[in-house]
Amino acid sequence: MKKLLVTGGAGFIGVNFVHYTVKNKPEYEITVLDNLTYAGEEHNLDPVKGKVKFVKGDITDAELVNSLVADCDVVVHFAAESHNDNSLSNPWPFVHTNLIGTYTILEAVRKYSKRLHHISTDEVYGDLEIGSPERFTEDTPYNPSSPYSSTKAGSDLLVRAWVRSFGVEATISNCSNNYGPYQHIEKFIPRQITNVLSGNKPKLYGSGEQVRDWIHVDDHNSAVHVIIEKGKIGETYLIGASGEKNNKDVVETILETMDKPKDDYEHVADRPGHDARYGIDSSKLQTELGWKPKYTDFKAGLADTIAWYQENEWWWKPCKDKVENRYKKQGQ
Repeated sequence: MKKLLVTGGAGFIGVNFVHYTVKNKPEYEITVLDNLTYAGEEHNLDPVKGKVKFVKGDITDAELVNSLVADCDVVVHFAAESHNDNSLSNPWPFVHTNLIGTYTILEAVRKYSKRLHHISTDEVYGDLEIGSPERFTEDTPYNPSSPYSSTKAGSDLLVRAWVRSFGVEATISNCSNNYGPYQHIEKFIPRQITNVLSGNKPKLYGSGEQVRDWIHVDDHNSAVHVIIEKGKIGETYLIGASGEKNNKDVVETILETMDKPKDDYEHVADRPGHDARYGIDSSKLQTELGWKPKYTDFKAGLADTIAWYQENEWWWKPCKDKVENRYKKQGQ
């Protein structure tokens, strides 16, 4: 068996990666390292309890990270602070985790000669013009617009430098917006789903014209495995499923899927520095490594996601009021 260390494996994308790996890749023995900040919960791992090892800890803790990396074959680095709005109100946790944490991981894999895959975001590229045919590629210059995306861009550059300067065996992926189970309800899609389930109207930021390129979290994680297995060391791969939708369409699709009038939402203040559009060209990943997305029907993937939040009210309900009160203070 190969030993896999998953940082941030109790958070949204990371825990789905763990679930996916246990189900589809039995050759891996998995250790999860997570500091269990507000976006990560140990009980997210309950469905795979007894099949993975969990370690609570901070990825900036060099002694702990070194001990775990020394005992693994592959590190998949999901751990990150990832909410744009939070980065505007308090940038420090993003610098701490996304930059210092990634540095700590890099020094460990360098010391013990381990394989690393670094998870990143398309937000490092800035944004695109709405209506433009242009999409992000691996050659798009970095142009981040928030403390969050800036620290993720910095972490990507650290990985590239450690590959070139020290021969670290690493790959990078930049993915479009994920949706699916276990996503914190501060994020756009689960916030609107849980608003409807709570008897409240969904909230549409500004005009709702901003476009995001949506991908189901399982498609993201299947692509990560393909990159780990087939990717060329030092290369970056963009992960996307051609799922561009504007926020208004997403809210209306949620309402229709939940048997509500499609216009039963409220316009609220726009998000500060709201990027206009993201769009991913994943042709390199698909052509060179043979990956294909499974969830090509956004409505079907969204219906599955809605069903999960309906069936797991215990998971999101305790923090719903706190999240909404924070947004209310921001006029959102």
